[in-house]
Amino acid sequence: MKKYVRQSKIIDLINHNEIETQEELAKFLRESGIEVTQATVSRDIKELRLVKVMSKAGKYKYAAIGQNQDGITERLVNIFKNSIVSIKVAGHILVLKTIPGAAQISASAIDNLNVKEIIGTIAGDDTVFVAITDVDKIDDILDTFYKMLE
Repeated sequence: MKKYVRQSKIIDLINHNEIETQEELAKFLRESGIEVTQATVSRDIKELRLVKVMSKAGKYKYAAIGQNQDGITERLVNIFKNSIVSIKVAGHILVLKTIPGAAQISASAIDNLNVKEIIGTIAGDDTVFVAITDVDKIDDILDTFYKMLE
C-alpha cells in the first residue's frame, strides 16, 4: 500500500511540476512527507514507465507514457482502481473514499477523464468530492467510474 501511495504522489507531482531529475523528484517527495532513497525513486520511475519529454520551456521533464484517448494513463487507472474504497451519491456530488494518501491522485484521474458533466474535484487525504453539473448524468458518471474499477 505504501508503494501505491508513493507512486500515486509521483504521478501527481509530474503532472503538476516540471521535474527534470531523480534528485528533484526525491526532493518533492520528501517535501510531501514521503521519505525515499534514490534507488526507490529509480525503481518507481521504471515501474511507472516514466520517460523524459520536452517541456514548453524547452527542458526535459518526466512524464508518463501510455496515455489512452482520454489523456489518462493506464497506470493512473490502475492506481485509481487500487485506491477507491467506496463511492456514494449526495445530490450533485459524488463522494469517493480512498485508501489514505490516494485522494489527490484519484481526483487527478477523474480530472483527466475530461467528462464535461464533471465541473470539478476537491481532494483531501482519503476523500474526493466530484461536482456534477446535472443530477440526471450521475448514473452515466458512476458507470464510467465502475468500469475503471473493473
